[in-house]
Amino acid sequence: MARNDGVDRTFVRNRDLRLDKKATPQSAYEHNERKKQFYSNVDVVNERTPMNVHFKSPTGTYEETFDALERENVISTWGMKPNSTKMCELIFDVNSAYFYNHGGYEFAKQFYADAYQAAIKIVGGEQYIISAVMHADERNRGMSAALGEDVYHYHLHVVYVPVVQKEILWTKRCKDPSLVGTVKKIIPQVSRVKKWHSAQALDENGKPMYNAKGEPVLHNSYSDLQDNFYNYMRNAGYTDMERGEYGSTEEHLTVTQFKVEKEQQRLASLQAESREKEMAILGLEELKAQAEGDLHDTTMEVSAAQDRLNDLTPRIKDAEAFIEKHLGGRTRHALP
Repeated sequence: MARNDGVDRTFVRNRDLRLDKKATPQSAYEHNERKKQFYSNVDVVNERTPMNVHFKSPTGTYEETFDALERENVISTWGMKPNSTKMCELIFDVNSAYFYNHGGYEFAKQFYADAYQAAIKIVGGEQYIISAVMHADERNRGMSAALGEDVYHYHLHVVYVPVVQKEILWTKRCKDPSLVGTVKKIIPQVSRVKKWHSAQALDENGKPMYNAKGEPVLHNSYSDLQDNFYNYMRNAGYTDMERGEYGSTEEHLTVTQFKVEKEQQRLASLQAESREKEMAILGLEELKAQAEGDLHDTTMEVSAAQDRLNDLTPRIKDAEAFIEKHLGGRTRHALP
């Protein structure tokens, strides 16, 4: 699970853009380049879309740009199967609070300008990048509600062609036997599998590593991706953040989780406030009931006293009449 410890972390996620999957080149194009009229993400603020920053723009749709690269021999689909992945997307991210605490938009532009240079190294060359755009128009609802002002989540989408440098060797058909098995040419072959191949891990002496079963220990290529992005940004001067964890739900979900957590906190706060109000109301009702009870008791006591007084009044009058009749004007103090 993602950690909520307040630490700023770098994240980069790589995803395939497949024609037969939900994340297709066309859907990525419409989202990244803001070609839709309506977005499922209600936090996209259309008025801020002009603030999105293109570090590289496509020459058409992503498919059209890919075809143009192939025609210009920038890439080669030699040996590529029809249903193979032709494009991938890197999504570079840091939690919203990091940019907010460093000044927001202008800082984000510089940060992702540097991140784009990291993307060029990761991809293997700017010529293989189809589009690179920083989004500045997605509002972080949870953080905005928490701070009482609009806060935006800045992140970078880089769509690229996964290319490896493929060596084509001279075959036995070559008329010069001395050339057979040597490199004939090197082509920029489109291959997602080879681009993100997990190579065998090496020990400190540079020897291949094996587990207890004798199986090769593989070095995860996506873990390298996290390392490369983090190390590049650290070397570029961004030393006040930590490396994200591969496999963590924090990868590009930091904003979503932040929103959920903030909404949960806000709900808990409202519930606590509601409980306090309920308790206050109950307290007032108890005080009212107690006051009414005391008033009732006091009223009963007054009523009883009044009844007693009413009962005694005739007797007092009789006693006064008796004294007046038999003792005349003498007072009780004059009695022997």
